[in-house]
Amino acid sequence: MAASLKTSLQDQLDRITQNTRALVQPERLAFSEKAIAELFATGIEDRILKPGSEAPSFTLPDARTGKTVHSADLVALGPVVIKFFRGRWCPYCVTELENWREFGSGLRSRGALFVAISPQAPRQNVFMLDQHGLPFPLLTDAGCDVSEKFGLAYTLSPEQRRYYQSILVNIPFNNAGLNYHNATEASWRLPLPGIFVVDRNNIVTLAEAHADFRVRPEPADVFAALDALAR
Repeated sequence: MAASLKTSLQDQLDRITQNTRALVQPERLAFSEKAIAELFATGIEDRILKPGSEAPSFTLPDARTGKTVHSADLVALGPVVIKFFRGRWCPYCVTELENWREFGSGLRSRGALFVAISPQAPRQNVFMLDQHGLPFPLLTDAGCDVSEKFGLAYTLSPEQRRYYQSILVNIPFNNAGLNYHNATEASWRLPLPGIFVVDRNNIVTLAEAHADFRVRPEPADVFAALDALAR
């Protein structure tokens, strides 16, 4: 189904949650809820880069072209929407990016660029581009160095690592081509799924991210922020 600004992204994500609750064992659901609560309790949401802040500069590889993308070059062309996501293994991330796939004309009409950033390896980004027909750049932020500057990065606890292993999500492999026996701390890092709008002066005008990975910013709010820049 094609996405539109009249279709709530959160409604689509809530359906994923409802289906998961119907299919997944209660003890696994309980662990996921506990992990979300623990992440929230760290105060990570208070560390997210605030509107009015200068956006951190970054230089990251584009999976499709292999070329280096400089944030300064992006903002020189127009306002930039920066989307941080966890990886292709996350159904919420996939649904969110598939929604943004449909909004190219809305972005172009506002002179805006859209880039998506995750810690996953370039090869995984290429798989994601091909599988889901994504038209925008996917950039690799190895070790979550850039997402750390935006206040989003965290490291999975040993308990959480065992949980992901138990559900056959190999995060070190997805992020760095590593296996459990040789995984580094950096390969166990993830960002909060978040979105930022950065104007041509490199100032953040919208910032939203949540410790609960099931909650995502609505595209309509992003477009409202872009429209405000034009006024």
